This record gives sequence, C-alpha cells and structure tokens, in this order.
Amino acid sequence: MQIGVVFPQTEIGPDPGAVRAYAEAAVSFGYRHLLTYEHVLGADPRVHQDWSGVYDLSSNFHEPMVLFGWLAAFSPLELVTGILIAPQRPTVLVAKQAAEVDVLSSGGLRLGVGIGWNAVEYEALGQPFSERGRRLEEQIPLLRRLWTEESVTFHGEFDTVNGAGLAPLPVQRPIPIWIGAAAPPALARAGRLADGWFPMAVPGAALDAASAVVHEAARAAGRDPASLGMEGRVEWSTGDLDKIGHHAEKWRAAGATHLSANTMGAGCETVDDHIAALESMAPVLGAD
Repeated sequence: MQIGVVFPQTEIGPDPGAVRAYAEAAVSFGYRHLLTYEHVLGADPRVHQDWSGVYDLSSNFHEPMVLFGWLAAFSPLELVTGILIAPQRPTVLVAKQAAEVDVLSSGGLRLGVGIGWNAVEYEALGQPFSERGRRLEEQIPLLRRLWTEESVTFHGEFDTVNGAGLAPLPVQRPIPIWIGAAAPPALARAGRLADGWFPMAVPGAALDAASAVVHEAARAAGRDPASLGMEGRVEWSTGDLDKIGHHAEKWRAAGATHLSANTMGAGCETVDDHIAALESMAPVLGAD
C-alpha cells in the first residue's frame, strides 16, 4: 500500500515557501504521493443565501495543474488530483495540461476525475451542470486517445476533434485515470472506465457495498476488478496514533493500494503544524 499525503489546500495559504516546505517534508518522511482537491472558484453565500456547500469564496484552493507543474521542478512525489472536476473544463485542455505535468514530472501524474457538486462553479465556467455525468463518460476515452495517438478525430455529443493531436505526448501513455465515487452511477462508472477509484466511504459495510458495485460494473465491462486501484484516507483529527494505525490497517485489509494522510480540519494553524502531524503519522502508516 503506497502512502501519501492530502495537500492541505484550504489551510496552507498562498506562500510558495510554505508549499515547498510541506512537499519537501513529506518526501523526507517517506511519503510517496501528494493528492490535492480542487475548486476554480467559490460561491458567495451572501448572494446564494441558501448555500450549503462545504466550500465557498473564502476557501483557498491552489490550481492543481499549475501547482503540479511547479512541484515537478523539485519534488519526486507522485502528483494526484483527487479529484479534478473534468466536466467543467474543456476536454482537450485537460488532456494538454495533464500531458505537460506528466512530462515535467517524468511520468508522475495520476489524474483523478469526478463530476463535482458545485452548480455555481459550473455556471461560471460555461458548462451544463445537469449533463456532467454524461460528459465525463465521453471525456475519459477521449483523454486516453489524446494521450496515445498522434492525430485524433472524434465526434461526440460534447466534443469534436478533427485531425489534431498533442505535442509533446505524455510519458505515460495513457496517464492513469482514477474516479472519485460515492453514488451508484459514479461507482459503476469507476468500474467500467477507471484505472482506480477514491471511495467516499470508510472500511466496513458501506465500503463493502460500494466495492461490490465497482467490481460488478468492471466484470460486466469485461475487466478484472483486481486490476483497479483503490485509495483510502486517514485523518489526523485527534492525533491518536494507535487509532490512525488501526484505521490504516483496516484500509489495507479492505484491499486499498494507496492511502493518504489528511491533516486538514484538525486544528493545524501553520504549515509547521501540518508537517509535525505528517511526521508523527509516518511511522504508524508505514511510510518509507
């Protein structure tokens, strides 16, 4: 099980020195990948008075592809979007940015995608919120073609490419695509189309039920469920290392291939607090 970190997007702030210190510390403690969430912009709850989203315009988010291009210059960490909201972005632009990050990181990108939940964000980016599931279904095979073929011609419901291609192509051909999934349609999509998935459930009955949907969809598509990766997450929260280690073992027993340590929402006030939490967790998680 590969151990990585959840980049503390909303708490690390805009100082590039702090971002670099965090990434370099993660490497020094033995973590292997850095996973980041994304939002392009946040809603103003004074305008959207019924707003109940987890994030709003006060929530800081570094743009993942720009962040990854910068990290690739000095960090050996695998770079993971967990997730990029692909349907609110032009598909060929996602393909181009991902290919460039993969080149700059010497084949170090894992592209997690999903459909998101923020209708305000979709509207501002000029994409239809109600069609995001169908759009992602079309995007995934097109992304793989763009990463592996010199010239692509494609005519779909949402995208049209006429005899065009990316240069340079990525190092990984294709770049691994993982899907963030909770609802049954997304779980089935992961089984049919993804190289791996990010569960929204924790080990136990809920994760078992979600895994069953993913695996059944994979088998129905003629795929081997055992070939799919799965990434779990452990929370720093109370700082109880015994509990954190136990939770990590539950993910291992559930078949997780990857695990990320999350220090957000645990009272860390500075980047040094986040780094100290990562250092404490590394031995019990088995980071090397």
